[in-house]
Amino acid sequence: MNFPLYIAKRYLFSKSSSNAINIMTLIASVGVIIASAALFIVLSVFAGLKDYSLQFSSFVDPDLKLLPADGKSFSFSEVDKKQLKNIKGISSFSEVIEERIIIKSENKNLIATLKGVDSNFLNVTHVDSMVSKGYWLTLNSNEVVSGWGISHNLSFGILDFRKSLSLYVPKPGKGQISSIKGAYNAVYVNNVGLFDINEELNDKYVFSDISLAKQLLNYNENQISALEIKLNPDIDEEEVRDKLNTVFSNRFIIKNREQLNDALFKMLNTENLAIYLIFTLVIIIALFNIIGAIIMMILDKKKSLNTLFNLGTEPKSIKSIFFWQGSLMTVISGIIGVFIGFLIVFFQQQFDLVMLTPELPYPVRLNSFNIILVLVTIVVLGILASRIASQRITKKLIQS
Repeated sequence: MNFPLYIAKRYLFSKSSSNAINIMTLIASVGVIIASAALFIVLSVFAGLKDYSLQFSSFVDPDLKLLPADGKSFSFSEVDKKQLKNIKGISSFSEVIEERIIIKSENKNLIATLKGVDSNFLNVTHVDSMVSKGYWLTLNSNEVVSGWGISHNLSFGILDFRKSLSLYVPKPGKGQISSIKGAYNAVYVNNVGLFDINEELNDKYVFSDISLAKQLLNYNENQISALEIKLNPDIDEEEVRDKLNTVFSNRFIIKNREQLNDALFKMLNTENLAIYLIFTLVIIIALFNIIGAIIMMILDKKKSLNTLFNLGTEPKSIKSIFFWQGSLMTVISGIIGVFIGFLIVFFQQQFDLVMLTPELPYPVRLNSFNIILVLVTIVVLGILASRIASQRITKKLIQS
């Protein structure tokens, strides 16, 4: 058996002759337990908040979105459709048109994004489930579904025939403008539904049938601005990407849901990293107590160390005793802390102990990566702290 490890375990689990050292050791262990539990809980909370923030994008954003490599639109023929259908792994696809427009209600106007969708759109996304008032639009009609933010800013509701609602977009072309009316294409529409997803999307989108969008933008029959794709479950996304690039000769820029929301992902990942670093600093501060407790233990055990030295134990082995003691103390405390944090997060998931609003529990998510991350952080920092403390032992100290 490893002699330093054996002695370290004896020192760790036995009481010192000094109550002050016992209390200091207990405080050091409790500090690491609390810090590791807090780090795990905070990481689980941020994982839950990330899921909560991104779940809304799953209602609007497809698994993959194909955008033109050049320009704002492209032609998608019947031959292209057949080629797309033949790619294994694609469950469904939808042709869409997106363009910035001016939406006007009485004397108010607002810049928004018109999204014209076809009959397959609801097979690719589930945005219709987010319509909180009214209903989803009817195909081949002048019906639109708007976000709550747009509705609020322009003061219109659903099926409000008393207020004319119109969409404007500048006409393409060159030369001087002879009249304001001649500068814009316009259509009158009827808002039949309001969706409520999040503040950004509520203030941005107006959904219409794709034929209305083509009419407004003067697009031809095969002209669209994007393709949205739903993949089969358990399909390899990279494999589908490769096939798309091969079949369509890199005509498209292909983005997944994360890439479509890259700004949001970057913000969440940056916040997560910042919180991790802050709580790692808390753990480092807690480990100063470990260093202090080990040094106090070294001073308390000077007579025992002298006896071990006289029996032939080398100073290097004596250093290893306290290195192992500090490492074991840190690792055991870290495991206890992670276990406590795991229980708290588990109970929050099961019983909604803390509420964000009266109807919404604070979102958390248990993640095996977070468990490994916290334990690795504790182990690495604990070993470093134990190494620093054990280096205080010298031959002169042992013999004094």
